[in-house]
Amino acid sequence: MKNKDVINRILAYHPTLENYHGCDEYKAGNPEDECTGIVSALVPTVEVIRKTAALGCNLLVTHEPISYQTPDFPTWRGDYPNRVFEEKQQLLKETGITVWRDHDHMHAHRPDSIFTGVIHYLGWDEYAKPGKMAFYPITLPETTVEELGKFLIEKLSLNGLRYMGNPSDKISKVAIVGHLFPNCFMPEGIGEDGYYHDYAMEVIRMMEEEGVQAILPGEIIEWTVLGYIRDGIAQGKPMACFNIGHYNWEELGMKYAADWIGQLVEHQVPVHYVPTGDGFSYL
Repeated sequence: MKNKDVINRILAYHPTLENYHGCDEYKAGNPEDECTGIVSALVPTVEVIRKTAALGCNLLVTHEPISYQTPDFPTWRGDYPNRVFEEKQQLLKETGITVWRDHDHMHAHRPDSIFTGVIHYLGWDEYAKPGKMAFYPITLPETTVEELGKFLIEKLSLNGLRYMGNPSDKISKVAIVGHLFPNCFMPEGIGEDGYYHDYAMEVIRMMEEEGVQAILPGEIIEWTVLGYIRDGIAQGKPMACFNIGHYNWEELGMKYAADWIGQLVEHQVPVHYVPTGDGFSYL
């Protein structure tokens, strides 16, 4: 089985994206090489590449960018040299690893395949409700803000956790939500109804109308939903935000990917999940 045969099976498993021109493509290596093993990892970091080689695998399926650029070009497209990326490319050549990015196709699943995995490996399958517009409501057995924070640190192997909320407040209605920066998931602006609409406004709507008490967002800004939550806490409301971080937030989605990739290749080659790990330390 060649590397390209594995990727073709993955693409056949995913929803078809007509006339697709995006970030999902080969980022390094040779698709024609015989596959010696597959690693599923969230980010193709130098540490992940080294671990992939140590496992004897030459196909790395990742979800996030390799080249530090939003379009995620396979090569460095800056108008100045990048010694860090040059050394990373040299490592890939030396190890003979082929890198395939699988981002848009994973998120095209309904339900989203990344967050299906996150919910599954958090052990929340029985508590989850159908999601909509990057909003996944979870009704948990009653817990406290502190207890849920400690649970997330353990399950996601975090080095620490930033959060808003009173540790002793009791909560049960939680939601995994999308990135909170402007124009993400929907355009911002005044609608024909005369009201302001954007994704952050929809998250606040869910908290107001559906009683969601705590959110687990991806990327954050602090002047929209987080400002609302901070004021709610000051008013004595049991509200919280757990700022896990984008990469930590999606990590378990790639643990889940190793499961279905193994099934797709009928376990003819080894398949491993390699955690990217929390990139932050705390003083």
